Amino acid sequence: MPVMPLHPRFVCVLGLIGMLVILLAPVEASERFTATAALKGAAGGAATAPLTIVVDKFSTAAERESLLKALKEGGTSGRDLLARRPAVGSLQIGTRSTPIKYAYAVSTGDRRLITVVTGLPIAFDDAGGAAPAARPGFDLGLVLLDVPSSGAGTGDLVPATKIRVEQDNTIVTEDASPDLVKLSNVTVRK
Repeated sequence: MPVMPLHPRFVCVLGLIGMLVILLAPVEASERFTATAALKGAAGGAATAPLTIVVDKFSTAAERESLLKALKEGGTSGRDLLARRPAVGSLQIGTRSTPIKYAYAVSTGDRRLITVVTGLPIAFDDAGGAAPAARPGFDLGLVLLDVPSSGAGTGDLVPATKIRVEQDNTIVTEDASPDLVKLSNVTVRK
């Protein structure tokens, strides 16, 4: 049976179609979490601020394992690993924005537990309008969200923390401040 050669123009058109399919392929959609953060002011008063977390890409199980391994090593290994990673989203509280270096989601029945870690402390304006002072060694920011499949969720935000992992994979945090920032009305939108 004779084989017909393909015309060069036909091959070119097929190549262009292939490139268009790659370029137009669906991109992982980002998720936007919004919440109300309850902040304690410098004078002891309380204030609220809007919080927006945009996750462009959730971390994979392999990325999670490499971060846990680095945190188990102790010292600055975890912070250094996060510093090398590209931002996977952003966290904005009030008027200040902080890049997210790690975001991981776990589904547990009708809920999602979201862990967000920033590669530096989370900056925000307190009720007095000044940014909180940084403490050496408290180099990461942490947000934990509990989002139900319907209705609003809750969460906690730790502006500056040390994170370590015990050998049994228990995650332990030491906070720069004894006060957690409580999050309410947590909602998600894709």
